[in-house]
Formats: sequence, structure tokens, C-alpha cells
Amino acid sequence: MRALSTTDLILEPQAAAHADEMFAVLSDPAIYEFENAPPPSADWLRARFSRQETRRSPDGNEQWLNWVIRLNTSQQSAGYVQATITGQHALIAYELSSQYWGKGIARAAVSIVLQELARHYGIRQYFAILKQRNFRSKKLLDRLGFVQASTGQLSMLNPDKDENAMALSVQASGPALPVPHHACGHSSKGAGRPKW
Repeated sequence: MRALSTTDLILEPQAAAHADEMFAVLSDPAIYEFENAPPPSADWLRARFSRQETRRSPDGNEQWLNWVIRLNTSQQSAGYVQATITGQHALIAYELSSQYWGKGIARAAVSIVLQELARHYGIRQYFAILKQRNFRSKKLLDRLGFVQASTGQLSMLNPDKDENAMALSVQASGPALPVPHHACGHSSKGAGRPKW
């Protein structure tokens, strides 16, 4: 797993050392409007991040890739993007502090992760699971080219009754994945199921 970058962002492989700054980011109550709750403490988050540094689930069936999103200009952490790889597909999730919503940061960060997964991990099928009420994530996923998951995909993903599942399929020869673009799109709080 490697660091990724755009003109405006650096995505650093998440490590236990990020816990204090990410605790501040993830303590923003606005990001829990639709689901989840903030981490209980920085120490709890540090222990969690330390376990995730293995980059694998305990049973070895999933690969866990987690990046902290950092702004090039201020070096501040804005949130994270994560990908859970199982076989030939990846479940994408993301979370940004509300002060970074609506600035194109989520779109750029998720786009660069999708490109990384395609180029270096051979992933061609991407999924995101989000609360049906989460209009911000729905807009972001629409702009990235995700569509409603098929009946078969829904059966595999098994979303809760109040959740929606979206899918993005990319052929080896195209179409191209979304190009990171910092100046447009909506940043938003999470899709997927963050590994708390």
C-alpha cells in the first residue's frame, strides 16, 4: 500500500500515528447525521488503527486499505477513504469532516483510490453501501458513475432495509475511471460501512 496524491491532496496509508488528528476529525457530530457514532477516545482509535495496520481481516479473506486524506495547502487531515477488497471487488467507504463538504475533496480522494485499485490491485467492480437518506453520498456516488446495484449484487451485499447499495463496473479496456477533480462535485460524509 502506498501514498497517493493529487494536486491538492495527499492520501497517506492510515497508521496508529494518525489517531490523535483523526480523532479530532471524526469527533465532528455533523458527520453522524445518518449513521454511526464518533469514536469513544483517541486511545480507542489508536488501538483500532494499529489493528488495521495488518491491512488484512483476521481470517485473511479481506484486504483492508485505509488512507487518511490530507490537504496539500494546510497539511490538515480532512477525513479518510477506505477500501475493503474481497476477491475481485472492493467496498468503498469515506468520511470527511463537515468543514470540507462541498469542496470536491471527497470526489478527488475517492477517484484516486478507484484508480489505484484498478491499476495496482486489478479491481474492476466497486460497491458502496449507504443509508437511503444520505443524499450527500448519493450525489457523490452518482457523479463518480455508480449506479443502483443489481438484484444479484444486492443479494451478495445484503444491505439493511434502510440502506442503498450502489455499484460501479469498469472493463479492463475502459471506460476510464473518474479523474480526480478538486474544483467540482460534492464532498460528503460516508458511504459504506466504516470499520469501527
